[in-house]
Amino acid sequence: MIHILTTGGTIEGLDYENKISQSKIVIKEFLASANVSTPYIIEKAFAKDSRSITEEDRKVLLEKIKTSSSNHILITHGTYTMEETAAYLGKQGLDKTIVLVGSFIMGHFKNTDAPFNLGFAISSLQLLKPGVYVAMNGTVFPGNNVTKNIETNKFMLKK
Repeated sequence: MIHILTTGGTIEGLDYENKISQSKIVIKEFLASANVSTPYIIEKAFAKDSRSITEEDRKVLLEKIKTSSSNHILITHGTYTMEETAAYLGKQGLDKTIVLVGSFIMGHFKNTDAPFNLGFAISSLQLLKPGVYVAMNGTVFPGNNVTKNIETNKFMLKK
């Protein structure tokens, strides 16, 4: 069973710069359209622009992960602070496989990378050893060694 925790962000079609805070995308819709057969549950942790995620929000995520009966946790997250959340969770000594995923293009746009990233993250989650990872655009990164390159809109290993 995969436990999906949603936090908002572009993957859910939330556009904070244009004051659209009502999700236009439901992660469940992406999974249904892809005919995902792996059992999963979806829980909304919060819905925020990742630039507004606080230490308290990360503690909420941590508590949800600790109390989850699943050992496979997928977190949908905005890309601006995904690396900070991954690093925070990686320091907690959790014996679960945790993958953070997001998108660079609004989830409701025709050319969005959201469905691909979500599917890739779900597949990766099932194959990875316990730890914290970021899965974006066909690449899996260790959560403690990833950074977002704002100029290229890609994640990469820290130098």
